[in-house]
Amino acid sequence: MDIRLELIGVPVSDVDRAKAFYERVGFRADHDVTVSDAIRFVQMTPPGSACSIAFGRGITEMVPGSLDNMQVVVADIEEAHAELTARGIEVTPIDDQPWGSFVYFADPDGNRWAVQQTTPRNA
Repeated sequence: MDIRLELIGVPVSDVDRAKAFYERVGFRADHDVTVSDAIRFVQMTPPGSACSIAFGRGITEMVPGSLDNMQVVVADIEEAHAELTARGIEVTPIDDQPWGSFVYFADPDGNRWAVQQTTPRNA
């Protein structure tokens, strides 16, 4: 049996602000559909990813900003750090660990993300 992770709900307080932020990060807007006054569904996908995020009205009951430790993977952490910084995303300095090199950022609600290069820079 194949099981593929396709979609992660991200709790946000302002849909348009979140959409603009994730577009700045580089995510592609796949859908932005208002179903009713109670439901607006926005789906965005990181470049090269098979898994997307979704947010909007009526999408999740989680508290905005409560999502922690979402992780994406890149081939070059220095390039990712430079590109995110150039896009106006506040990222941490590169954190080298034995299992990979990381930078971290949070969306406007405080949902936290890790960007990992799986091979440590100093390996």
